[in-house]
Amino acid sequence: MTERSLIASRPANPPEGIYSQLSGRRKRLLWLGLVSLFLTGLIDISTGSSPLSFGELLQTLLAGPEGTALNTTIVWQLRLPVTLTCFVVGASLGLAGGLMQTLLANPLASPYTLGISAAAGFGAGFALLTGFSVAGIHWLGIPVAAFVTAGLASLGIWQIGRLQHMNARSLILAGIVVLFFFQALQSLVQYLAAPEVLQQIVFWLFGSLLKANWTSFWVSGLIFICVFLAVIPRVWKLTALSVGDDKAQALGIKTSRLRLEIFLLCSLLTAGAVSFVGTIGFVGLVAPHLARMLVGEDQRFYLPLSALMGALILTAASLVSKLIVPGTIIPIGIVTSLVGVPFLLYFLIREGGRP
Repeated sequence: MTERSLIASRPANPPEGIYSQLSGRRKRLLWLGLVSLFLTGLIDISTGSSPLSFGELLQTLLAGPEGTALNTTIVWQLRLPVTLTCFVVGASLGLAGGLMQTLLANPLASPYTLGISAAAGFGAGFALLTGFSVAGIHWLGIPVAAFVTAGLASLGIWQIGRLQHMNARSLILAGIVVLFFFQALQSLVQYLAAPEVLQQIVFWLFGSLLKANWTSFWVSGLIFICVFLAVIPRVWKLTALSVGDDKAQALGIKTSRLRLEIFLLCSLLTAGAVSFVGTIGFVGLVAPHLARMLVGEDQRFYLPLSALMGALILTAASLVSKLIVPGTIIPIGIVTSLVGVPFLLYFLIREGGRP
């Protein structure tokens, strides 16, 4: 057999070639997501009651925060921390949603639908009601209280699931129970609050970026980076878990322990996101769906893209919240719900039509 015939007999697309093309396409999608997020962030910063041209925005950003011009105050003290907070909060919710949908093998799982956001919301509301602080630092009391209650909710869901042999359906039902329980506690906190505190709690539960600042960005961002670094060594275990418990256990993975670890990491992400901007729904539900449609279930690409999609959705929602009523900023939680409800309805109808 000649060399030419050997070449001709090779398959046109050998498996390694197909895998390389697929990986290349997924990497390009990640880069495209990053570029889209960067451009959306610039548009968000330049939009507001005092709009800035692209040239003015770049000039102000390059001049740094030390300037005395009005544009410096608008960009560096008011809009830039809000946009960067959008990035890290959206990425946290998107990553938490992606992790939960993989763990529970359910496309409707997210920190919001499983009650972890409601638990964090109750913790933050309780801190507002009681003036809870940590080492005399008042602003630190809210995220700590949010994390404690979110962690308790996650442990509750995990414990119920453990008693039911980690059945995915049982975990979802346990999440719904936790959701109603903490929503009732939220109502109790509102009932007990004085009128001025009640106003703060209700406005906070809407989900708003008005109180976002550099502190919220650094704290939420640090939490996101720490959790993301903790998730990286578990990516292959999560990929194995996504094809079923039996196959994951056959590979030596302790699925129960993995679920507990990921639940606690999701609690940390949710508390870091919720404690500064309030309860924001549907980002953790919609972002993983978009990521899955683009790159599939490979967790090396699916989880980073879920985080990117979450950041992109929340930044776009921030932009829309400024444009609905000129001169007024609609709470971002209302915008994400208005977008998320039709998406959820579409998904339910589409899934309902499948055998």
